[in-house]
Amino acid sequence: MPQIAQIAATYASQIFWMLVVFAVIYFAIGKGMVPKIEATVDQRDRRIADDLAAAHAARAAADATEEAYRARMDAARNGARIETEKAKAAATAAAEQQVKAADAALATKAEAADAELRAVTDRALAGIETVAAEAAQDIVARLSGAHVAQDDAARAVRSALAAA
Repeated sequence: MPQIAQIAATYASQIFWMLVVFAVIYFAIGKGMVPKIEATVDQRDRRIADDLAAAHAARAAADATEEAYRARMDAARNGARIETEKAKAAATAAAEQQVKAADAALATKAEAADAELRAVTDRALAGIETVAAEAAQDIVARLSGAHVAQDDAARAVRSALAAA
């Protein structure tokens, strides 16, 4: 068959040039471009790994900072609580002293007022006795026409008040 014999002669040169082109493409791309691409990929992988390591370090630093912040806040809260308790205790003690001083002042004023009230009451009673004695003299003089001495009328009023 001549067609089959012709295929080997016709396509032999085409197969040769196809192999040459594929070899050039293989060596140009495989040996020239692939190492550059691999270097870029490796560099990108290194950068990603470095960024992840930096992120982990930053997270650890942030956690440490947050922990230190919380510790400082807890210490500040405890300090504020202690100072508040001290201030409350001092205010309570001061208030108690003021109340005691006010109680003492009020007791002194109450005693003075009681003494003054007793004095006024005694004066009022003395005045009542005098008025009652005068009224008794006047009543006796109007009813019976007799004149009673001031001392007798005062004694009678005192005895009547003592009996009541």
